[in-house]
Amino acid sequence: MTNDEKYMKQAIKQAKKAAAVGDVPIGCVIVYENRIIARGYNKRNAKKTALAHAELLAIEKASKKLGDWRLEDCTMYITLEPCQMCAGAIVQARIPKVVVGAMNKKAGCAGSVLNLFQVPAFNHQVEFVNGVLEQECSEMLSDFFKTLRREKG
Repeated sequence: MTNDEKYMKQAIKQAKKAAAVGDVPIGCVIVYENRIIARGYNKRNAKKTALAHAELLAIEKASKKLGDWRLEDCTMYITLEPCQMCAGAIVQARIPKVVVGAMNKKAGCAGSVLNLFQVPAFNHQVEFVNGVLEQECSEMLSDFFKTLRREKG
Protein backbone atom coordinates (compact mmCIF):
# COMPACT_ATOMS: atom_id res chain seq x y z
CA MET A 1 0.00 0.00 0.00
CA THR A 2 1.36 3.43 -0.96
CA ASN A 3 1.38 6.42 1.39
CA ASP A 4 -1.29 8.05 -0.78
CA GLU A 5 -3.52 4.99 -0.34
CA LYS A 6 -2.81 4.84 3.40
CA TYR A 7 -3.86 8.46 3.94
CA MET A 8 -6.82 8.20 1.55
CA LYS A 9 -8.09 5.29 3.68
CA GLN A 10 -8.09 7.71 6.60
CA ALA A 11 -10.02 10.29 4.56
CA ILE A 12 -12.55 7.55 3.71
CA LYS A 13 -12.97 6.86 7.44
CA GLN A 14 -13.84 10.52 7.88
CA ALA A 15 -16.31 10.40 4.98
CA LYS A 16 -18.07 7.46 6.62
CA LYS A 17 -18.57 9.60 9.74
CA ALA A 18 -20.37 12.16 7.59
CA ALA A 19 -22.62 9.49 6.09
CA ALA A 20 -23.41 8.15 9.58
CA VAL A 21 -24.90 11.51 10.55
CA GLY A 22 -26.77 11.95 7.25
CA ASP A 23 -24.32 14.24 5.50
CA VAL A 24 -22.73 13.75 2.09
CA PRO A 25 -19.81 11.36 2.67
CA ILE A 26 -16.79 13.52 1.98
CA GLY A 27 -13.75 13.20 4.18
CA CYS A 28 -10.38 14.86 4.39
CA VAL A 29 -7.08 14.54 6.22
CA ILE A 30 -4.07 16.84 6.22
CA VAL A 31 -0.60 15.33 6.57
CA TYR A 32 2.51 17.12 7.85
CA GLU A 33 5.88 15.38 8.24
CA ASN A 34 4.31 11.98 7.54
CA ARG A 35 1.61 12.22 10.19
CA ILE A 36 -2.00 13.31 10.15
CA ILE A 37 -2.40 16.66 11.89
CA ALA A 38 -6.03 17.37 10.99
CA ARG A 39 -9.17 15.53 9.99
CA GLY A 40 -12.51 16.73 8.69
CA TYR A 41 -15.77 15.48 7.30
CA ASN A 42 -18.83 17.20 5.93
CA LYS A 43 -21.01 18.74 8.63
CA ARG A 44 -23.22 21.02 6.52
CA ASN A 45 -26.46 19.48 7.78
CA ALA A 46 -25.30 19.21 11.40
CA LYS A 47 -24.04 22.79 11.52
CA LYS A 48 -26.69 24.19 9.15
CA THR A 49 -24.11 26.09 7.13
CA ALA A 50 -22.69 25.81 3.63
CA LEU A 51 -19.26 26.52 5.10
CA ALA A 52 -18.92 23.21 6.97
CA HIS A 53 -17.15 21.31 4.20
CA ALA A 54 -14.59 18.65 5.15
CA GLU A 55 -11.69 20.59 3.64
CA LEU A 56 -12.46 23.86 5.42
CA LEU A 57 -12.85 22.14 8.79
CA ALA A 58 -9.54 20.32 8.29
CA ILE A 59 -7.72 23.49 7.18
CA GLU A 60 -8.91 25.28 10.32
CA LYS A 61 -7.68 22.43 12.55
CA ALA A 62 -4.32 22.17 10.76
CA SER A 63 -3.77 25.93 11.02
CA LYS A 64 -4.43 25.82 14.76
CA LYS A 65 -2.13 22.82 15.16
CA LEU A 66 0.75 24.47 13.29
CA GLY A 67 0.05 27.99 14.56
CA ASP A 68 -0.01 29.43 11.04
CA TRP A 69 -2.52 29.92 8.25
CA ARG A 70 0.14 28.88 5.75
CA LEU A 71 0.15 25.09 5.34
CA GLU A 72 3.12 25.10 2.98
CA ASP A 73 4.57 21.74 3.98
CA CYS A 74 1.30 19.80 4.11
CA THR A 75 -0.52 17.41 1.80
CA MET A 76 -4.32 17.20 1.77
CA TYR A 77 -6.20 13.98 1.00
CA ILE A 78 -9.87 14.32 0.01
CA THR A 79 -12.36 11.66 -1.06
CA LEU A 80 -13.98 13.99 -3.64
CA GLU A 81 -12.59 16.75 -5.85
CA PRO A 82 -13.10 20.08 -4.07
CA CYS A 83 -15.72 22.68 -4.96
CA GLN A 84 -14.81 26.28 -5.83
CA MET A 85 -14.96 27.42 -2.19
CA CYS A 86 -12.70 24.64 -0.94
CA ALA A 87 -10.30 24.84 -3.90
CA GLY A 88 -9.96 28.57 -3.22
CA ALA A 89 -9.28 27.94 0.47
CA ILE A 90 -6.64 25.35 -0.44
CA VAL A 91 -4.88 27.87 -2.68
CA GLN A 92 -5.15 30.54 0.02
CA ALA A 93 -3.72 28.17 2.66
CA ARG A 94 -0.74 27.54 0.35
CA ILE A 95 -1.19 23.77 0.48
CA PRO A 96 1.30 22.49 -2.11
CA LYS A 97 -0.27 19.11 -2.91
CA VAL A 98 -3.78 17.67 -2.93
CA VAL A 99 -4.63 14.00 -3.48
CA VAL A 100 -8.22 13.15 -4.46
CA GLY A 101 -10.14 9.91 -4.69
CA ALA A 102 -13.02 10.69 -7.07
CA MET A 103 -13.54 13.55 -9.47
CA ASN A 104 -16.69 15.70 -9.26
CA LYS A 105 -17.98 16.23 -12.81
CA LYS A 106 -20.76 18.60 -11.67
CA ALA A 107 -18.94 20.89 -9.25
CA GLY A 108 -15.23 20.03 -9.11
CA CYS A 109 -12.77 22.88 -9.28
CA ALA A 110 -9.49 21.01 -9.60
CA GLY A 111 -10.05 20.18 -13.26
CA SER A 112 -13.62 18.94 -13.83
CA VAL A 113 -15.56 22.21 -14.15
CA LEU A 114 -12.73 24.66 -13.44
CA ASN A 115 -9.13 24.30 -12.34
CA LEU A 116 -8.48 26.80 -9.57
CA PHE A 117 -5.32 24.91 -8.60
CA GLN A 118 -3.44 25.94 -11.75
CA VAL A 119 -4.41 29.57 -12.41
CA PRO A 120 -1.14 31.19 -13.58
CA ALA A 121 -2.17 34.63 -12.28
CA PHE A 122 -2.46 33.34 -8.69
CA ASN A 123 0.64 33.52 -6.51
CA HIS A 124 0.28 29.83 -5.58
CA GLN A 125 -0.45 26.71 -7.63
CA VAL A 126 -1.31 23.29 -6.25
CA GLU A 127 0.07 19.94 -7.40
CA PHE A 128 -2.90 17.65 -7.96
CA VAL A 129 -3.11 13.85 -7.97
CA ASN A 130 -6.43 12.10 -8.58
CA GLY A 131 -7.77 8.59 -8.78
CA VAL A 132 -6.35 7.27 -5.48
CA LEU A 133 -8.80 4.59 -4.29
CA GLU A 134 -11.20 6.09 -6.81
CA GLN A 135 -13.59 3.15 -6.96
CA GLU A 136 -14.05 3.02 -3.19
CA CYS A 137 -14.60 6.79 -2.98
CA SER A 138 -17.03 6.82 -5.93
CA GLU A 139 -19.05 3.85 -4.67
CA MET A 140 -19.39 5.40 -1.22
CA LEU A 141 -20.93 8.53 -2.75
CA SER A 142 -23.13 6.59 -5.21
CA ASP A 143 -24.45 4.34 -2.45
CA PHE A 144 -25.22 7.35 -0.24
CA PHE A 145 -27.27 9.06 -2.95
CA LYS A 146 -29.04 5.83 -3.98
CA THR A 147 -30.13 5.33 -0.37
CA LEU A 148 -31.21 8.97 -0.10
CA ARG A 149 -33.33 8.70 -3.27
CA ARG A 150 -34.92 5.45 -2.04
CA GLU A 151 -35.80 7.02 1.31
CA LYS A 152 -37.41 10.03 -0.37
CA GLY A 153 -39.50 7.63 -2.41
